[in-house]
Amino acid sequence: MNSPLADALRPKIIEEVAGQQHILSKGKILRKIIDSGNIPNLIFYGPSGVGKTTVANIIAASSGKKLCYLNATTASTADIKEIVNQIGTIDTANGILLYLDEIQYFNKKQQQILLSYIENGDITLIASTTENPFFYVYNAILSRSTVFEFKPLKKEDIISVIERAVVKVGEQKGTQIQISKEAIKKIAVASNGDVRRSLNMLELCIVTAETGDSIKVEDQQVEQILGSNGVRYDRDGDQHYDIISAYQKSMRGSDPDAAIYYLGRLLAAGDLPSACRRLLVCANEDVGLAYPQIIPIVKAAVDTAQAVGLPEARLPLANAVILVATAPKSNSAHDAINAAMADIERGLGREIPRHLQNKHFDGEDAEVKGQNYLYPHSYPMHYVNQQYLPDDIKHKKYYVFGDNKIERQTKEYWDKIKGE
Repeated sequence: MNSPLADALRPKIIEEVAGQQHILSKGKILRKIIDSGNIPNLIFYGPSGVGKTTVANIIAASSGKKLCYLNATTASTADIKEIVNQIGTIDTANGILLYLDEIQYFNKKQQQILLSYIENGDITLIASTTENPFFYVYNAILSRSTVFEFKPLKKEDIISVIERAVVKVGEQKGTQIQISKEAIKKIAVASNGDVRRSLNMLELCIVTAETGDSIKVEDQQVEQILGSNGVRYDRDGDQHYDIISAYQKSMRGSDPDAAIYYLGRLLAAGDLPSACRRLLVCANEDVGLAYPQIIPIVKAAVDTAQAVGLPEARLPLANAVILVATAPKSNSAHDAINAAMADIERGLGREIPRHLQNKHFDGEDAEVKGQNYLYPHSYPMHYVNQQYLPDDIKHKKYYVFGDNKIERQTKEYWDKIKGE
């Protein structure tokens, strides 16, 4: 194999792209954009190996524009200017399509240099990032771009890719490649939703396989190559979700030993995203107002874990998980927002009370003229009784104080102020 298997098998048309049917299947927005040939500025975000670069290459090939590529981890301001200097040349008569990989690593100044050329259409930008672009991409570029999320591939999608790769490599080598369905499944699961990683592992299996009349990949050989990745099989099917469920329920149930154990299971499987996400959810859903200071503490621990990566990420996460498990619990905010959202879905409370609206002029048909808003800071203890909810739900009670120390103290304070 002269080039890596993942590159040799890179799809050339959208129909060959594995997964991402939520944005690439017929009738979906990104597919419509690609089929139209009228390409706007795009931002693709999602984990590595899920098709962001592949889709960008397919778009570029069909756009008629000159494709330029930059990786923000290594590109400099001079590299940007070199591309800008090509504007208006014969090679760029149809415009420039710039594929900018890992845009989150460009600083604000570098992103601003691109902005004016994106605005006037000299450069069409397709940027990719493994981070949430709403946190890492300059707002002015975001507002001029359409954002699409790429998701980890499902096990079935990766199995299909591996099976096609086995056939393709066999044709290239002029021989049959024998590999069991169970081995293919293990490679797919161990790839953790990353198709590039699955093909790299398959390639290693083929290279190290015994050869004869055919190339035979033994199950034991696959196990050896996957090595420590064997624990990633926990990400397969229901067991993966059972571990995540047990992880959060152990924190909610105030069992630090069980919570730490299930955290370990997730980290051993390399599933840092699920460990972080569930921890953040639990801090807000299950601890909540019983210890509101825990929320920024847990967020800081998650940020640290993501910054240092595995294996060191286990340390800040262990601190945070034990803190959440041993903290007092309250789901009062969780119940309050769910009740409010239920009324919103039923269409209740559409009309905002006049004195809360952001307008200061009444038409001739207004029965009551004037804003008539009472400014709480003008009253004793910074409180005055007035209606805030819409008329049809003005007597609703969404939030009920919890029975923990902090919420009891807060309730006592407001009962005194409001004279209840």
